[in-house]
Amino acid sequence: MTRTPAQPQDAPPITPAWVQDAVFYQIFPDRFARSGRVTGLSLQAWGDTPHFHKYMGGDLWGVIEKLDHIAGLGVTAIYFCPVFQSASNHRYHTHDYYQVDPMLGGNDALRALIDAAHARGLKVVLDGVFNHASRGFFQFNDLLEQGEASAYRDWFHVDSWPLQPYDESRPANYAAWWGNRALPKFNTNHPAVRDFLWNVAEYWMQAGIDGWRLDVPNEIDDDAFWQEFRRRVKAINPEAYIVGEIWGDAHRWLAGDQFDAVMNYHFTRPCLAFFGGQTLDHPMNERSGTGHVDAMDAAAFGQRMTEVTQMYRPDIVRAQLNLLDSHDTARYLTAVGGDASAYRLALTFLMTYVGAPCIYYGDEIGLPGGPDPDCRRAFPWNKSEWDQTTLALTRALIAARHATPALRSGTFRVLHAEGNGLVFLREQEASHAVIAMNAAQDDRELPLPNVPKARYRDVLSGESFELCPCKTVPVPARSARLLLPE
Repeated sequence: MTRTPAQPQDAPPITPAWVQDAVFYQIFPDRFARSGRVTGLSLQAWGDTPHFHKYMGGDLWGVIEKLDHIAGLGVTAIYFCPVFQSASNHRYHTHDYYQVDPMLGGNDALRALIDAAHARGLKVVLDGVFNHASRGFFQFNDLLEQGEASAYRDWFHVDSWPLQPYDESRPANYAAWWGNRALPKFNTNHPAVRDFLWNVAEYWMQAGIDGWRLDVPNEIDDDAFWQEFRRRVKAINPEAYIVGEIWGDAHRWLAGDQFDAVMNYHFTRPCLAFFGGQTLDHPMNERSGTGHVDAMDAAAFGQRMTEVTQMYRPDIVRAQLNLLDSHDTARYLTAVGGDASAYRLALTFLMTYVGAPCIYYGDEIGLPGGPDPDCRRAFPWNKSEWDQTTLALTRALIAARHATPALRSGTFRVLHAEGNGLVFLREQEASHAVIAMNAAQDDRELPLPNVPKARYRDVLSGESFELCPCKTVPVPARSARLLLPE
């Protein structure tokens, strides 16, 4: 497939301007909040152990009721796991791309949510599952009913007849995502399929969403498909955010003609390795999406995170969706053996690093969870169960990020990285911030080479310090200082 050359380094920014200033919040709809407005359902009790096939009953009306909590964190954008009609609690098995699942409140709930979010200054990004559909998708269901006579036989990759969508003892006879016959793969070479999927993208953009997170987009191995997808989406809203789920190298999709950014798992693994290196639950990670993680010291971490800032063009790096965990991994807190100090250190780094930080729902109040489905627990709305220290830190860090241009768009430079101590500088024109992190089990004095001489206030503790390259700064065990000039 012919690829469009990357734009030169001096080309104008190609990413939405708002994203570098954004803080995202990821919601798994079935487990976030239940409004009680959707009735007549057989549901698990809220907070029961998550199950692959059972429903907890969270809905979009419930999200609307909890927008004050989300906005109160300082969050400015919400990324939703799939919301379209489906016969699965995660809704990656799409039945109807034009209908929000009735269990979530239907199209009316999504439209009300978009309006309510926008009224609070919150963007809304939806999950687009365009590589595959489901056995319940009408066009595939027609294949099951009509066989070779189906009008939609070319919409999928059929090897032979009859199709076997449920009998695991026989070949499925059609292509499916990773061989999962519940997820028949679209034939995106077919013009009708291409138009169908592009039209879906346009429809929801016109309904007011602010972008798309694209599920396994690398499996639609066709640059022209994504180039046209981008053209259509951006024609409706030039500031729409297109972010792909690419776990490895993403240069192919980040040349300026396809995606704006990707989910930055290059950020995730080093944060587990350094901040959580002393308590990593290796068997847990090996069962999770992140896989095996070896511990890093500060020098290796600082070098790796510098490399990550240099992987792509600066405007793309500033738009990367940085995350500590997601619906596809164990929650960070559980992956590091329940060490809350490791999560708080990683959270501090997340909010002070280059790119758009994303909080997975519940992390802000200490919600644990192992690999899928345990990482998709119901949000505990009883505040007595919340980790108030982590919640307060989340709010303070987000407020500092919003108030400090250097934390949103400044350069990243490691000043000191040795043992368990890390000091780095974020700098943008007249704005700068110094972040000193101590991952050791005892208090440390960290050196400050090349720190601009000034009086600084630690926004996390309220303490003030006179800093210069000749001095050190005291940092308590397993904590950090976010130092801004007074």
